[in-house]
Amino acid sequence: MVNSTQSSGSHLRKALGWSLAGLATAWQETAFRQEIYALCILVPLAFVLGQGGIEHAVLLGSLLLVLIAELLNTAVEAAIDRIGPERHPLSGRAKDLASAAVFIALLNAALVWLLILLG
Repeated sequence: MVNSTQSSGSHLRKALGWSLAGLATAWQETAFRQEIYALCILVPLAFVLGQGGIEHAVLLGSLLLVLIAELLNTAVEAAIDRIGPERHPLSGRAKDLASAAVFIALLNAALVWLLILLG
């Protein structure tokens, strides 16, 4: 009989490995790298400019949401490209929608930062 803690730990290690592989893959994308570079500047600023834990959390959360949207956008693009190189209206639609999600996340981050910093 396999120890459930042992198998759970093994699964967690594998899941961490897959996640790190995904981040390494995302690093190959110019947009993801640009967003990481922006985070290197904005994360310390969030702690300087935010007043209290809630503002810090909201400022940081808005930035992390951009990364999440970018990862999902990259995943959609990879899945569509896996299907084939030919153009299809539904493939274009999926890519456009994923790109729109990144845009909305960026807009959200900008609005959150403006509201907190000006508010």
